[in-house]
Amino acid sequence: MTDHSWRTPTVVLACGCLVLVLAMGVRSTSGIFLQPMTMANGWTRATFSLAIALQNLVWGLGAPFFGAWADKYGAGRTLVACAILYALGLVWMAYAPTALELALSAGVLVGLGISGTTFGVVLAVMARAVSAEKRSLALGLGGAAGSMGQFLMLPIGQGLIDGVGWQTALVMHALIAALIVPLAAGVAGKNPVVHGAQSLGDAVRQAGRDKSFHLLFWGYFVCGFQVVFIALHLPPYVVDKGLPAKVGVAALALVGLFNIVGSFASGWLGGRFTKKYLLALIYAARSVVIGLFLLAPLSATSVYVFAAAIGLLWLSTVPLTNGLVGYRYGVRYMATLSGIVFLGHQIGSFFGAWLGGKIFDMTGSYDAAWGLMVVAGVWAAFVHLPIREAPIAARPATT
Repeated sequence: MTDHSWRTPTVVLACGCLVLVLAMGVRSTSGIFLQPMTMANGWTRATFSLAIALQNLVWGLGAPFFGAWADKYGAGRTLVACAILYALGLVWMAYAPTALELALSAGVLVGLGISGTTFGVVLAVMARAVSAEKRSLALGLGGAAGSMGQFLMLPIGQGLIDGVGWQTALVMHALIAALIVPLAAGVAGKNPVVHGAQSLGDAVRQAGRDKSFHLLFWGYFVCGFQVVFIALHLPPYVVDKGLPAKVGVAALALVGLFNIVGSFASGWLGGRFTKKYLLALIYAARSVVIGLFLLAPLSATSVYVFAAAIGLLWLSTVPLTNGLVGYRYGVRYMATLSGIVFLGHQIGSFFGAWLGGKIFDMTGSYDAAWGLMVVAGVWAAFVHLPIREAPIAARPATT
């Protein structure tokens, strides 16, 4: 019996899910801080949106590097280091006096923290902990855990803002993010050394030459573009339309609740049907749901119905995209390759966050931004159709 015999697949899955609940839950609350922070500091929405856009971009840029670190040295060290960065960034964000410090704290430091504590690193460990037959379901479980974090943390975050103020709420969020540190022990496994196996560099170069890898990258771009726009700008959008702030908060919580179902279901379906067609269907359905939301008379009920529908489609792309990466390119360097694909998601997130605020400041309305969401979903549906799913033979390590 080894020193790590306690780290069974069940322990890995449980600790991985808890890490995602905390990391994704805290991250999902950015939108509810937009109004109190901009009002208190005299910032425009574009200023706050740019900081969150930068956070998403740094998250994406950091994901391949932290994924490679996890693949080589183990996910445990990666999680500990990034959880500390995450917590420090949230504390600095609470007391940032200028737009520059907001960008450095909420944008750079928190972005780096999130990049090593969320899907790219954690899902790769969860995928390696189970058999190939159970892999898609395990990834769906991880996606559902991230959604559970959103469902739980949004009302908690709003309650903290109302009860103790937004600054103290951010500090308490930092303490929650720090809980990832002890959980890291449960997902600290790393790849075993296999002599003569494909090297990390070879794996990256092989994927880079594959058209399907590029299509996944740009399809994921649209996912980030859509979800971050909605997460950040839906709460102020409903307030602008005359609805109470609690409607927007409740809507995002509903997104998280229904995404638990959507993520788990997509993981289950991904093990039985062609993943690229499921992804195309999800993106097309998003455009339909957003279009119907814009056409319907706005009310609290219509917002809640929209939230439930979009929630089923929210992170349901995550287990399918990561599962497709693992199936086509193998799981040995899955954290690295998933991190590279996820960079596309986060470039889209940057534009979803920043353009939403910029368009509002320029036009006084989110209408044009909503229209872009519809068009982007249709485009992404077509992008996924030419993707090849068959496993690609690994090239041997270079000498």
